[in-house]
Amino acid sequence: MSAATPALLTPRLGFLGTGWIGRNRLRALRASGAATIGLLCDPDAGALSAAAAEAPDAVLAGSLQDLLSAGPDGIVIATPNALHAEQAIAALESGVAVFCQKPLGRTAGEVERILKAARKADLLLGVDLSYRHTAAAAALKRAYDSGELGTVFAAELEFHNAYGPDKAWFRDPAQAGGGCVLDLGVHLVDLALWMLDFPGVRHVACARYAGGHRIPDTQAAAEDYAEIRLDLETGAMVRIACSWDLHAGADAVIRAAFFGTRGGARLENVAGSFYDFRAELTRSTSSRLLSSPPDDWGGRALVAWALQLAAGGGYDPEADRLLALHQVLDRCCGR
Repeated sequence: MSAATPALLTPRLGFLGTGWIGRNRLRALRASGAATIGLLCDPDAGALSAAAAEAPDAVLAGSLQDLLSAGPDGIVIATPNALHAEQAIAALESGVAVFCQKPLGRTAGEVERILKAARKADLLLGVDLSYRHTAAAAALKRAYDSGELGTVFAAELEFHNAYGPDKAWFRDPAQAGGGCVLDLGVHLVDLALWMLDFPGVRHVACARYAGGHRIPDTQAAAEDYAEIRLDLETGAMVRIACSWDLHAGADAVIRAAFFGTRGGARLENVAGSFYDFRAELTRSTSSRLLSSPPDDWGGRALVAWALQLAAGGGYDPEADRLLALHQVLDRCCGR
């Protein structure tokens, strides 16, 4: 390592929220060696005990303030949506970097406040938009960036779940900020914009349903089915659909397809899996495999953030794109 290369430090992280997703990310981080797990905090004694069994050297903190007072380099937030903004801002104002489960906030206004705090403190901010970290999505992105697709003029993305969330707060729009759009659609909107280098969005149209009934456009609701159309400033059109509790015929139907003047590219889940994806390049009636399982992708977004933190990374302007993402989601939800 040259004298000009900064030494890598191993960040000491705290985990705020140790439910299923928090423990999943904890295991991925521990396996990577990118950071040490120094602190755990969760009001649920059972969840906290399960996490402590996986990180026996971690200190158990009784509250967010206790966690922050212990001086971690960063915290991983995996709590209900309604708490994200308050907790992220508290951490950033205490000089602690933040990695947050999606969505970063319930509204674009909350996201803007978090971004302002991160910029002011010059601290790294990351969000677990994990699907763009799959090998299949990376293969599609390479195909697009190389020009193999030509000019992309249309895209279709879907995430249908035969199950619904098992926590009551997900179905309370005041706590969750919405329904399946904030839970699943956030990944699809992000994937589409990321794939196409974040073009401006000229127009948004969205139809939302709950229990089979159409929701008025401006009504706050926890929708269980939604169809979205984005008209991009490039002239391209993106169609998105997402749902909970759909009679999908499989555990999940997850797909993203991009169509260009020279070819197409698509990713799709394998045999209804939430975790296994394949990617193909398509031309006319033929296809070529780009990526297939196995692919252990779940914790990649967190590990990438931890490595960036270890390298001394402060605020990354890439985080500014989170506001554009949430402005689209607000328009989908009639805000």
